[in-house]
Amino acid sequence: MRSWSAPKVPRLPGAGTPLRLFDTAAGGVVPTQPGPTARLYVCGITPYDATHLGHANTYLAFDLVGRAWRDAGHEVHFTQNATDVDDPLLERAEQTGQDWRELAEREIELFRTDMEALRILPPREYVGVTEVVDQVAALIERLRDKGATYDLDGDVYFDVTAAPKFGAVSGYPEERMLALFGERGGDPGRAGKKHPLDWLLWRAERPGEPSWPSPFGSGRPGWHVECTAIALANLGSGLDVAGGGSDLIFPHHECGAHEGHVATGEWPFAKAYVHAGMVALDGEKMSKSKGNLVFVSRLRREADPMAIRLALLAHHYRTDWEWTPDQLASAEVRLARWRSATGLQTGPDAEAVLREVRARMSDDLDAPGALAVVDAWAERALSSGGTDPQAPALVKDIADALLGVGL
Repeated sequence: MRSWSAPKVPRLPGAGTPLRLFDTAAGGVVPTQPGPTARLYVCGITPYDATHLGHANTYLAFDLVGRAWRDAGHEVHFTQNATDVDDPLLERAEQTGQDWRELAEREIELFRTDMEALRILPPREYVGVTEVVDQVAALIERLRDKGATYDLDGDVYFDVTAAPKFGAVSGYPEERMLALFGERGGDPGRAGKKHPLDWLLWRAERPGEPSWPSPFGSGRPGWHVECTAIALANLGSGLDVAGGGSDLIFPHHECGAHEGHVATGEWPFAKAYVHAGMVALDGEKMSKSKGNLVFVSRLRREADPMAIRLALLAHHYRTDWEWTPDQLASAEVRLARWRSATGLQTGPDAEAVLREVRARMSDDLDAPGALAVVDAWAERALSSGGTDPQAPALVKDIADALLGVGL
């Protein structure tokens, strides 16, 4: 599937410092230690309502990861999926009388447009699940051959007792796992399952639903195994970071980690599991099911996309926060000041700005701290000037390369 266009990223003098990130599985901030090529997988959208600010907050976080790695001298191999066949998509298509394929393609195209506008660096592989059903089925066969699956009325389930490290990603007790499993697409109460936390790998064909042939009969993939198959095919096991919103910690990333472990025999499936916080509106998490969404495409009609990006950058990626319209207004003021300051002929020395922004971003992506560094430089430039003719251009490149803000 087609990705989106990449913005040109300026090269900064010197090299950035190693990136440290909060690893959910470790429960703390740890150094990332990629080789020459850093491998990143980020779970993509289910394209029935794209792109709201919660999406943008998540994909901006992992855009910052890629930028920090590139600045530190790594190539970045970034893969992302689109879950272009799934229950919510099919339900929305039925509700609205649309063909599910047309709905998915329209929303994916809108997502591409929003990502380009926000200057999110694109994945090398942007993969729709419908493109790789054979790959997913092949992975399920591997799991079956390892004795990790069973059949229930034509559906294929992963047997959680085949995952000896289950719980290692989330760290959640079983009671919480069961509650979240039921809330997030699982079926803990289905009769005939060996364990309530066993999860669906292959859904047998139902009347009126799309299906594909497979060794297990006609049907379609379950949710978690799709990402595992795509990540394995493009990045291999032991990738550097698997990422998404914090609502993916369980069951999605937990289940995917153990599918990868059983299939390959390697642990961990990802060296770090990194999660962005949730964005709320009117006191509740922004979500499609609740309908309390602020869409990026609508905000772009009102404001410069770089102001939207700055509004998101004002929050640390791991925090949960609530959107209010005044945040966009504040970001527009900040954007105007940065553009005025970097448009001057001379300015205060900016070498310290580069060091400090690099330090802030390498420390678990402290974007609010980095914004404060640039704010302080802009204040000095606009109030007292400076004598360095190189400084405005350097600060402009810093904002672009490390924060993704085009000035």
